[in-house]
Amino acid sequence: MKKIKGSNVVLMIFSVMLLLTGCQNTKEEQMRHIVVFKYKPDATEEQIEKVTKAFGDLKDKIPGIVSFEHGINDSPENKNLGFTHVYLLTFEDAQARDTYLPHPEHKKFGQLLGELGILEDAFVVDYTPVE
Repeated sequence: MKKIKGSNVVLMIFSVMLLLTGCQNTKEEQMRHIVVFKYKPDATEEQIEKVTKAFGDLKDKIPGIVSFEHGINDSPENKNLGFTHVYLLTFEDAQARDTYLPHPEHKKFGQLLGELGILEDAFVVDYTPVE
């Protein structure tokens, strides 16, 4: 068995660390995609849960989605204009977002919304985080 010198080990570790950090996007490159829904008054919890699950499942179906989170408005300011459900996707970068928009799985999600007929209104905001 051949011995590896200490300096070679350090060089190998440094090389791996450099490679790993080079493969990760910085927050400045990431793109946030905020989607806010106003559901119709007759939308059931089961229907809303179905939409939320389908939205979250896109993370495993479309490359470039780093994370998905969601929540329900809890602001005491009463300025939500009836919009209640917030969904946040983080993409690796703007190109990943641009891949997501026409992706067949995203289109299927839109079809589900149409079939359920529970969406009254929506708005979308995309941004790149600024530190």
